[in-house]
Amino acid sequence: MDANQPGAERPDARRSGGYTDADVERYVPEPDKRPGRTAFQRDRARVLHSAALRRLAGKTQVVDPEAGGTADTDTSPRTRLTHSLECAQVGRELGAALGCDPDLVETACLAHDLGHPPFGHNGEMVLAEFAAECGGFEGNAQSLRLLTRIEPKRFTQGTDPVTGEPALLSVGLNLTRAALDAATKYPWPRGGHPTDPRSRKFGVYPDDLPVFAWLREGAPEGRTCFEAQVMDWADDVAYSVHDVEDGLQAGHIDPRALSSGAERADVFACARGRYAPPDTSPEELAEALDRLLAQPWWPHRHDDSALGQARLKDAASQLIGRFCLAAESATRRRHGTARLTRYGAELVVPREQRLECAVLKAVADRYVMQRAAQERRRAEQRVVIGELAETLLAGAPEGLDPQFRAIFEGAGDEAGRRRAVVDQIASLTDAAATHRLRR
Repeated sequence: MDANQPGAERPDARRSGGYTDADVERYVPEPDKRPGRTAFQRDRARVLHSAALRRLAGKTQVVDPEAGGTADTDTSPRTRLTHSLECAQVGRELGAALGCDPDLVETACLAHDLGHPPFGHNGEMVLAEFAAECGGFEGNAQSLRLLTRIEPKRFTQGTDPVTGEPALLSVGLNLTRAALDAATKYPWPRGGHPTDPRSRKFGVYPDDLPVFAWLREGAPEGRTCFEAQVMDWADDVAYSVHDVEDGLQAGHIDPRALSSGAERADVFACARGRYAPPDTSPEELAEALDRLLAQPWWPHRHDDSALGQARLKDAASQLIGRFCLAAESATRRRHGTARLTRYGAELVVPREQRLECAVLKAVADRYVMQRAAQERRRAEQRVVIGELAETLLAGAPEGLDPQFRAIFEGAGDEAGRRRAVVDQIASLTDAAATHRLRR
């Protein structure tokens, strides 16, 4: 077998217990420059030092980074980067408690949002429409594309798919099979959801299927690995808790409103429409919210004093602990005390905690995302992404960065050229997208 082909040799990097040689294999074999580190420690370092992770500092989480406050009050809302770091801390500890390699879970958490475009899900919606003719757009599929193709770290000798000539081809960060699998929330292509073909969620574009097939070797079809399940719950926990914390800190959420019947009805309607399972009743959501309101640490009021800030931070800590301990205990009751890795177990999250999490997401949605000022700003952002996409496509390859210009010029059809424009836009921060359109 050619030494440059995937799977040509087994890596000799150390691996922690519970993982096989196949789990630490890389798409393109490479030597370990520093013996003594595990393959998953190397994966974590690669994501942590990537330009893609740094760019998340300029990408919207819920409130865009430029709208964080005034000269008098800097509320410093979370960005995609701070969310990813917090998700990584939650996931690392939960994964370690259940027997996962902590570096592997942290890598997945750090990488899970790398593919999100400017302006968060708002930008994702516009790019999905623009990219409909070339395989669509989904932030999770873009993350896989970035990890395995776009982020420049490793190249291998191969064949140009258009010219058929020998060429150096990027394999992105060249992470291990287990790391790529752990970062894959939706292990299927567009329209391939195992139970809901109408779902817009998917994890791979058509032209990335070869590496996807490699990383999924031996995996049950449509099933996420245990580490990806831990990452997914850590993501839910981090953003549900911290978005409410940000909303309280910024004064957008009045805790007293959660005792009003009309306000609660709005929150429950939002939760049922977007965040809770389809069979959830308003009564169940009311019980979930009331369980949280009954906790001694729940912030029934908030002020900007040092004591008020400490109370709010303690409430966030209590919520994270509540959600993680519930999942850990329920999973251990089902699977016992063994190390839980890869496809040897399923993460169990009690319905009560899933609904509490859904209610928190709905609170942030109702009082932060649905504010009139945010609605206007999101409309403006959609115009920016839509006009930028059409302008870049019309003028390409002019206006594209050298990396994406090369992809555009090397594409063999219109779909490939449109995908290059999508890749360019997805790589930009919020401010860079606005600036590029003006330029």
